[in-house]
Amino acid sequence: MDFKRIVVRACADVNPTEDPDKVRVAIVRVLGDIPFEIEEEREVKRLVGRSESPDALLRFHELLRREQILSAARSVLMKGMQGNVICFYLNKQVAYMGHISFSQSVGESPLGPIRVEIESDNPRAVIEWLAPKV
Repeated sequence: MDFKRIVVRACADVNPTEDPDKVRVAIVRVLGDIPFEIEEEREVKRLVGRSESPDALLRFHELLRREQILSAARSVLMKGMQGNVICFYLNKQVAYMGHISFSQSVGESPLGPIRVEIESDNPRAVIEWLAPKV
């Protein structure tokens, strides 16, 4: 790993029909166990997780290989890179099942997506580690 600093943030809206624990489980199943808190803004509940350890990406790293989607993941990660931040979205329902399905920020996932941001001193190295060219 050719990066020294990394901050992983994951957030997902918790809809009134959803159990916050199930939303947390969805995120944990794709990103591993990171600390969470619930934020409330107006009438919207949002589950927010944050970690400053590369360990927060080990589960994601493993799933990309198991599901054999390195090429697709690399493309999504590269498109989501702006400056020192990589941003992408995951389908919440698919994540709950322990799988990865990239989605758009709105419209594709009826319950809303999981937004993941990875901030690093070397985002290209993070992408190389997560999804090297095949």
